[in-house]
Amino acid sequence: MSFELSARDGASATSEADKAPLLPIHDVPADAASPASSLNVGSSAATNNDTKSRAMQLLFGAGGIYASFLYYGSLQEDVFRYESEDGTKFTHAWYLQVLESLANVIFGTIALIVMGASSNSKNSVGLWWGGTPNLPKKPFVSSGFSQVCSKAFTSLALANGLSFPVATLAKSGKMAPVMLGSLILGGATYGLREYLQVLAIIGGTAILSMSKKKASTSESTPLGVVFILLALVMDGVTGGVQKRLLADMKRVQVTPQPYDLMTYTNLFMMLFALLISFVLGEFSQGIAYCASNPKVFSLIWKFSMCSAIGQSFIFYTVARLLVKVG
Repeated sequence: MSFELSARDGASATSEADKAPLLPIHDVPADAASPASSLNVGSSAATNNDTKSRAMQLLFGAGGIYASFLYYGSLQEDVFRYESEDGTKFTHAWYLQVLESLANVIFGTIALIVMGASSNSKNSVGLWWGGTPNLPKKPFVSSGFSQVCSKAFTSLALANGLSFPVATLAKSGKMAPVMLGSLILGGATYGLREYLQVLAIIGGTAILSMSKKKASTSESTPLGVVFILLALVMDGVTGGVQKRLLADMKRVQVTPQPYDLMTYTNLFMMLFALLISFVLGEFSQGIAYCASNPKVFSLIWKFSMCSAIGQSFIFYTVARLLVKVG
């Protein structure tokens, strides 16, 4: 997901800090040179502490994201490589998306409830369970649809014979279609520096990803290649749609919390995946396969938990450090 947010709490936190004395009265030396010098020293110390705190939060958030999604990718590979005793493999991609999205909805809701309890204790405006009042839900429909299609197409590519090294290489270039989609659908503009940064990230990610894969003699099927290309197209659509989503929120003067985005996007992802899995018959088939193969179900719920934990770390970082994520 690619969101760029402004903090709702940052301004209030700063104003409260400004009201408080920078040094306790009894700590100020009697022969201090001047009140101005004391203020400068206190302000500098506060700034340094804030910088260190933000750096630690960034390291914590980035480490959590990296660890979660590294294990996430490994589990996804294990799910689609699993083979039952009768030789059948798990191919129910839309059923998998139901479970993954459900895990994210649960985690996002818990985060909103915790934030709601914290907000109410501070007498801030918000719903009792932490959600943003008057938040439009319609923009999340298209965002949820495009993102669940991207994830499902990636799973379908793997289920239909795409080799894992090729899938890894293809998804390492995800930022390119996301940027393109933001340009075409979201009306974004980028400078040369942003383009160079994306190229550097794609190149570095591709090298790192491929270096972790052993040489594979397996070949990718044409259908698997088609599905991974569709996944990249939907990544681009998602980038543009999410850019418009935030623009729509700004237009109606509503600032969503990061966990609003996580919860509602995944809610509509789950609903679309549930509908499609029922239409295709995958929901009942997926349940039956998992009932007959508890090991693969164990892999799936771990995979879903990693997705939810990883997204939680992403939005934790967004909420505190105001960074772009993708």
